[in-house]
Amino acid sequence: MESIQSIKQRFEIIGQDPKLNRAIEKAIQVAPTDISVLVTGESGVGKESIPKIIHSLSHRKHAKYIAVNCGAIPEGTIDSELFGHEKGAFTGATQTRSGYFEVADGGTIFLDEVGELPLTTQVRLLRVLENGEFLKVGSSQVQKTNVRIVAATNVNMFEAIKKEKFREDLYYRLSTVEINIPPLRERQEDIHLLFRKFASDFGQKYKMPTIRLEDSAIELLLKYRWPGNIRQLRNIAEQISVLEENRSISASKLNGYLPHSMSSNLPAVINNKKSEGDFSNEREILYKVLFDMKGDLNDLKKLTMELLKNNDSQKVQEDNENLIRKIYGDKDEEEDIEDQDISPLEVLQLPEPKAEMAYTPAPQEDKYHFAEEIEEEETLSLQQKEIELIKKSLERNRGKRKAAASELGISERTLYRKIKQYDL
Repeated sequence: MESIQSIKQRFEIIGQDPKLNRAIEKAIQVAPTDISVLVTGESGVGKESIPKIIHSLSHRKHAKYIAVNCGAIPEGTIDSELFGHEKGAFTGATQTRSGYFEVADGGTIFLDEVGELPLTTQVRLLRVLENGEFLKVGSSQVQKTNVRIVAATNVNMFEAIKKEKFREDLYYRLSTVEINIPPLRERQEDIHLLFRKFASDFGQKYKMPTIRLEDSAIELLLKYRWPGNIRQLRNIAEQISVLEENRSISASKLNGYLPHSMSSNLPAVINNKKSEGDFSNEREILYKVLFDMKGDLNDLKKLTMELLKNNDSQKVQEDNENLIRKIYGDKDEEEDIEDQDISPLEVLQLPEPKAEMAYTPAPQEDKYHFAEEIEEEETLSLQQKEIELIKKSLERNRGKRKAAASELGISERTLYRKIKQYDL
């Protein structure tokens, strides 16, 4: 078994961080087996080195090694890329094509950004992991493949599973062994070492003297958070190597190449979030408003039932006025209702009364004849009930709109609009 140091030299891995050494050690240990491996870590930490180590130390090292960036392939074509397709399977499929799983038979496939796979593709991948079977797009013939799958992701897989963006069963099949690569900010001793290596490489590449950091610049380099990790460090080393004439770099010069919005090593503090107490107070106010509204609706229902039951129009009108004053405050209720173009009859949308709740007055002479018509009214809509009430009120008051409006508890203007609307 090769040593960690020899593997670092072979794959040009720089650093002495214990977490990095542990990740390489795990890769060396699982390489001779065929178990699936999931490499995790932030973007730019160098996850692509682990599957190369695993493949080169496995018994598959003489077979194909294919790296696939799942996030770079459009959702509509990724099944075809991975599993192949038959001629005529979809528009543009002019010939049969072999997918990566067919081409890499006997070798290793590295699925980078596996967390970006569509759910339908995840089902196909799970089948390959379970029994090595797959179907080409547009084919019904099952094919077999013998591949080692190493996957990598920079997303929180448990969050993705919780949001139903990634299958839990597939996660556990992929992560038989999980190897985590630490972010650059946790490898303080390796940051300057890596920068010097990149600066030396770019000096040779562009045939320029190698840049050198002053002590103040080194201190700034170590304090920076490096959200882009090794990839960001390499890019900055290249920019400075090309653009700076003075090969001795001060802290102020280096600071000019660091994104200031990300330069702090401290987490951002958000001040505009509401405290738990604020939300609690808002909930209490909301609950109170809802309970008040419920009480108002019950009063409206009671008032409407009273209107349907008897002819005591004066009492109903007084109750109606008191209720409107309670809901709308001390403003003139007539004016308030007219401004909003709403009538008390429109405020409440009564559910159709149940048969067991129907009211039947004692047998007597009744202008409304509710005892005879109550079953029929159960099937009427709110609009029909409103029309019937208006008609009967006009008949009872011999067509006098003012008296009818007073009896109904609405303004004369609203009554006139209703008469015109319903062509009464």
